[in-house]
Amino acid sequence: MPGGWLDFEQPLVELEQRIEDLRLLASRENLEADRELKRLAEKADSLRRRIFSDLTPWQRVQLARHPQRPYTLDYIPMLFSDFVELRGDRAFAEDTAIVAGLARFRDRPVAVVGHQKGRNTRENLRRNFGMPQPEGYRKALRVMQLAEKFGNPVITFVDTPGAYPGIGAEERGQAEAIARNVREMTRLRVPIVVVVTGEGGSGGALAIAVGDRVYMLEYAFYSVISPEGCASILWKTREKAPEAAAALRFTAPDLLEMGVVDGLLPEPPGAAHRSPAAAAATIGDALAGALAELEGLDPGELVERRRARYLAMGAYAPEP
Repeated sequence: MPGGWLDFEQPLVELEQRIEDLRLLASRENLEADRELKRLAEKADSLRRRIFSDLTPWQRVQLARHPQRPYTLDYIPMLFSDFVELRGDRAFAEDTAIVAGLARFRDRPVAVVGHQKGRNTRENLRRNFGMPQPEGYRKALRVMQLAEKFGNPVITFVDTPGAYPGIGAEERGQAEAIARNVREMTRLRVPIVVVVTGEGGSGGALAIAVGDRVYMLEYAFYSVISPEGCASILWKTREKAPEAAAALRFTAPDLLEMGVVDGLLPEPPGAAHRSPAAAAATIGDALAGALAELEGLDPGELVERRRARYLAMGAYAPEP
């Protein structure tokens, strides 16, 4: 991933650099380059459409993990005001792999919960690469229950390789924490809207992803296992990850077709990392539409619909 760009992005990045170099040269030397700049821009647009119109599932995985992709703390200032972060699970510790707090979304009080990765090695060590431990999930649940107490909707952002599988996490009840969150989220009597922004890794994702409306960004993925983990089990080698990615059918279009998610949110040309503000605007409109619809429902009906939604997933109905 030279220069922070993916291999299949490189031709586009190089062309865009040529455009920028020509623009700077024309400005410095007072040259007339409008015609050439227009030609190169059209060529870049055509190349961008060609690259991103035919991505493989593995390439979508790479985009979901892109080091420049926006994370929860990038989206919060673009979507919310008056954000107040709440820390700690009041039982063991603060887990910085999950960000949680209270905010206002378009003049509406809400709770915000999301996974958080780091941008460099130091940040990733502090954020545990976006892999929460039990106290992270317990913190998330504490904030969601606080939102329910005040009758405020819950908005969550999912982007994690999965829950942290370390010995300490298991000793402190990782599985129980995830299971409790799933159970309690089905019972919350306030609207819950979920957006999968990057990686949706198994139970580590589901623990904050039980919602009334679940959306995925166009190049996100959501799966019971990572492609590398699947390949290691089936083929005994991680090198088969691209084949596993195709077999798992975990991309946004796949999951929308199967009814696992409610909507696919288009990303700006070249994916969310090229225009985080545009991606945030799309997410904001989806959140506003979902909340306008859900806030009119009776809390009991909200819970009943949410439970029915998840109980129906994966149910086998034999053909008559």
